[in-house]
Amino acid sequence: MGATASCKKTTGSGYPDHDDPGYRKCQELKMERWIQMHYQIKQREQALAIAQHRELFYWLSGFYLSAVYGCASYYQRVKRVSALAPLLPLTFVVGYYTDWAYGSKLHRIQAEANMIMEHEQELLHWPGGLPTVAGIDEARVETEMEKKMHPHHM
Repeated sequence: MGATASCKKTTGSGYPDHDDPGYRKCQELKMERWIQMHYQIKQREQALAIAQHRELFYWLSGFYLSAVYGCASYYQRVKRVSALAPLLPLTFVVGYYTDWAYGSKLHRIQAEANMIMEHEQELLHWPGGLPTVAGIDEARVETEMEKKMHPHHM
């Protein structure tokens, strides 16, 4: 049980003694572990997103190279510049995903997010504010009542 066993110290009343330095240290350790765990989860999610963008980049690059070959061979036959027109939007798309997968786009996004957090806090407020325990319980009761009244709809 390790760290959690020492957190269970109680006074004579059966409740933990919150003034106990050992209890406080244990709670701080729990919080640090919880924060670290969530940080690592976010890192893994971000790594997965980057890997997904790289995979999409590979597919787009293959398509782009095929389009370049097709447009170039068609241009050789017709000698019209309009035969190369499809390459223009494809170049922007491939450039975007190249920047996302291997460039500095992620760093620019993180810098912009930091700027928003520092200078535009009003954009970060949730509509309706933070959920309350009363609001959550009320929604739970309403859902239970709805299930009882209309069991065939659930």
